[in-house]
Amino acid sequence: MQTIPLTQRGADKLKEELQRLKTVERHAVIQAIAEARAQGDLSENAEYEAAKDKQGFIEGRILDIEGKLAAAKIIDPASLDAEGKVVFGSTVDLEDEVSGAAVTYQIVGDDEADLKLGLISISSPIARALIGKEVGDIAEVQAPGGLKSYEVIAVRYQ
Repeated sequence: MQTIPLTQRGADKLKEELQRLKTVERHAVIQAIAEARAQGDLSENAEYEAAKDKQGFIEGRILDIEGKLAAAKIIDPASLDAEGKVVFGSTVDLEDEVSGAAVTYQIVGDDEADLKLGLISISSPIARALIGKEVGDIAEVQAPGGLKSYEVIAVRYQ
């Protein structure tokens, strides 16, 4: 089984979602199914069908999260010693070569990614271009708007 890299924050977030799905969502959908069944004829009962669909989604998500957590390799960025190289979990300050705009990203697991928070997925094009780079290196990324070049300004492990 392939391991899935996660930060501790990402693993905690998945564990919280799993707990909520098992203790709150699962029970709520079981109650909704019971109420829909009480209405009688199930063949034309939209509430019953919707509740069954939701139940399938919840059970599938539970299995998905349990699988990810079982295959997870928790990486603590603060304990990394990558000698200044960009690796999973590192926080990278970049400067756009054309516009001069500064951006900061932390490279995280797929389930943790949130661009608004500066968290980019390890499988994203920009993260793949950054892995292995050091301060002063140029990372070229094929973006939807064309080729973008970023200079690595700083690499932190926090």
